[in-house]
Amino acid sequence: MRYVPGETLRYRIESRTTTAGKITTPIVNPEGVTQSTLTVRLLVRLDVLAPPPGSAPGTTRFRATYETSSADSQSDAFDPAQPSPSTQYARLEGRSLEFSVEPSGDLVGFQGLEDVFSNRTAARSALFWFGALSSGSGFPVSGLGIGEKWKSEHGVDGAPVSDLIWRAESTYLGNEPCPSDAGTTNPAPAAPDACAMILTRFTISRRGSPHSDATPDDYLHNGLRVSGAWKGSGERLDSISLSAGLVIRSTQTSDQQVDYQITSAATGSQIHNQSHVQFQSEITLIPASAS
Repeated sequence: MRYVPGETLRYRIESRTTTAGKITTPIVNPEGVTQSTLTVRLLVRLDVLAPPPGSAPGTTRFRATYETSSADSQSDAFDPAQPSPSTQYARLEGRSLEFSVEPSGDLVGFQGLEDVFSNRTAARSALFWFGALSSGSGFPVSGLGIGEKWKSEHGVDGAPVSDLIWRAESTYLGNEPCPSDAGTTNPAPAAPDACAMILTRFTISRRGSPHSDATPDDYLHNGLRVSGAWKGSGERLDSISLSAGLVIRSTQTSDQQVDYQITSAATGSQIHNQSHVQFQSEITLIPASAS
């Protein structure tokens, strides 16, 4: 992946998340939500900035501006305790968020949106799409040939379970013409840009057993304990321009099964989350002429 300071890109992002299940709390709510769907539509301008002074070699700084942002949420019940996703995404429109991407792929140095999202974990939810655009941080440094496979893994930040691990195997399938309805880096129509097709299959699971302690530090400091199971799988197909080193299109699907408990160490009261989450997304580079 090649991001050049001063460069400006625009991506269209669409995602759909469907959740089915229930959350059992000490206060019984017979009208609690058991099924919900969230559809998000974004147009994001991505400005590549100069890396911050003193940052690690290979670090890239970005400013993401949400030129348009909307979300439609539907559920089988109304939960007044939960903020409306539609309202939060509407507040993103016209706002900017700055962050850095380290060579490892970690996102650090967040600035902006503090009045929209209450904490760093929530702010990361506004960047769910960036994982596809930074996928090149996991490429072998020696380079790739068609048919090669490589593996990667990292922890999952921001989850209520501390020991989640994301494991992936990627394959360089081959080269194809870049999607015709997406951005192109080649101005000559007679010579369409070629894209490397990278397929990544991944799993999400706990390192420990379902009965072991999996309490994040911030939960632990508030007298809570977490245990339970969390597993998932999915795949992503990336089309990456060979000439520009940019993601032209990325599509992803995933499926997760969640069954965890949060228990108060002082009182023994418990919240039990049992959910099935399905996710689909498509990220497309907008041609400069359309922008």
